[in-house]
Amino acid sequence: MSSRSERRGSQFRDRAVGLGAALLIGLNLRPAITSVAALLEPTRAAFDLAPVQLNLLATLPVIAFGVSAPIGPLLARRIGVTRALIWAMVALAGALTLRVVVPGGMLPGTFLAGVSIMAAGTLLPQYLKSLRAGGLWIGLSSMSFSAGAALGAGLTVPLSRATGGPAVALGLWAVPALIAAGAMVAVAMRTDAPSPSSSRMTLPRSARSTVALITAMFGLQAMLFFAVASWLPRILGDRGVDAQTAGWLLALTSIAGLVPTLIAPILARRRRVLRLFGPGLGIVMLAAFIWLASGDESYIAITVVLGAVQSATFGLSLALIVMLAANEASAGLLSAVAQGVGYAFAGAGSLLVGVLHDLTAGWTASLVFMIVCAAALAVVVGFVIRCRPVDLQVPAEVPALPRT
Repeated sequence: MSSRSERRGSQFRDRAVGLGAALLIGLNLRPAITSVAALLEPTRAAFDLAPVQLNLLATLPVIAFGVSAPIGPLLARRIGVTRALIWAMVALAGALTLRVVVPGGMLPGTFLAGVSIMAAGTLLPQYLKSLRAGGLWIGLSSMSFSAGAALGAGLTVPLSRATGGPAVALGLWAVPALIAAGAMVAVAMRTDAPSPSSSRMTLPRSARSTVALITAMFGLQAMLFFAVASWLPRILGDRGVDAQTAGWLLALTSIAGLVPTLIAPILARRRRVLRLFGPGLGIVMLAAFIWLASGDESYIAITVVLGAVQSATFGLSLALIVMLAANEASAGLLSAVAQGVGYAFAGAGSLLVGVLHDLTAGWTASLVFMIVCAAALAVVVGFVIRCRPVDLQVPAEVPALPRT
């Protein structure tokens, strides 16, 4: 009896350590992006970036997301999810150091940071599935993304002023990445080494529509999130808002999203609520972009609404990836496809927002584009919530016994 309770206590501690490490990983998956967004102009001046390079810098992480989606699942198959997450965090810390220490390293370092974030981001749903995480823990994990985004946007400008420039302020975000890597090392030390995967992954015809819908949903919400994260400070700056206030307003979008991103995965478990809640998020987002385009100067209210609904949509997307995967391996592939293709669209769409601004010398065309995407998101989510779980794993064939 005593040994059974000790075993249960050990399993509980291992699971708690694993889930806590997942939260630390999530905290590191947005500051590399929002910290630069809050310091776009100072970064341009400090690192002598051309206007084209500045536009590229704002969207390069998302572009990296789209081209590096297979890395996470491939690493997981070879060394296991836990160890893959360790290496992703180590690579992220190295990338954040590279871009401010090595001359000319800003763009390559930002791209490598995007690759590292993508690897960790695609692995998290698979990792949470392996821990049998429920709606609360999926919500906490998605909330950690918002918390990290808020910290990156809100602290980087004061850090830049305190340290005399953006270089140190941007480079300091390597420290939390190393802390997360250390937490995952602790997880690896408490668990057995992964056994090689004996199954292969496939995309059966019956699952293609579900995967396509989830990918479209993830891509639309990601594009709108990164468009706001990349360009909101500039939109506000062009309307006369000073850089520090614009940075805090960007941080406010993430702070406002903390509770919604926690609640959304919990509500995702309630089918009747989800039928209205899911598409409703896209509708509210559409209204928020119309409000921003109207020229109304109620920036605090606008950013609160945008932050709340965008974070809730991300939390819902993460929850639906986990829920609509029939098993752990399927969660990894579904996450890689949805996030890989989705982020490729998000990177192109976010870059298009900047290009439309440059071509029209204003933000109206860019905001109209975001309004249309929000309307499409509402429609797509309505279809996704009607999908059934998909199994993308095909067990390896067992070799026949030799005849005697």
